Amino acid sequence: MPPTAFLDLLLPAARECQRITGIPASFTLAQAALESGWGASKLAGQARNLFGVKADRSWKGETLDMLTTEVVRGKAIKVVAKWRVYPTWSACMLDRAEFFRRNPRYSKCWAEKTGEGWVRAVAAAGYATDPEYAEKVMAVIRGRNLTRFDNLEAP
Repeated sequence: MPPTAFLDLLLPAARECQRITGIPASFTLAQAALESGWGASKLAGQARNLFGVKADRSWKGETLDMLTTEVVRGKAIKVVAKWRVYPTWSACMLDRAEFFRRNPRYSKCWAEKTGEGWVRAVAAAGYATDPEYAEKVMAVIRGRNLTRFDNLEAP
């Protein structure tokens, strides 16, 4: 979907997540855009799963079986994996926030008050294996001026 439509669709959920958790909407929107290809991924379309979260045994919600590529003993193989299905965009974003809260390696992130601060802290904690991950997320924040959404009083 076009970036403007993606942002219009997800902004209410990102702001709700920010109100509840304190995670800046700019970070949530940029990460969702990057990880879902601006909502074009099958997971986003079929499961409202913006961040590619698999369903482990602890997940009590609905799941979606989907083919993915995993690296096993150094070889890329195709496997069917179970993915979390979310009832709403807000549920997806709040689940991601809970992941950050539960995992001690992200404890320093909670001191950050800006989207770019969250990007740096999450990357420093080892969120992604891509060494350019932080720059890619920041490029989305800057390129789309997403920090304007962090002021919850603004329209």
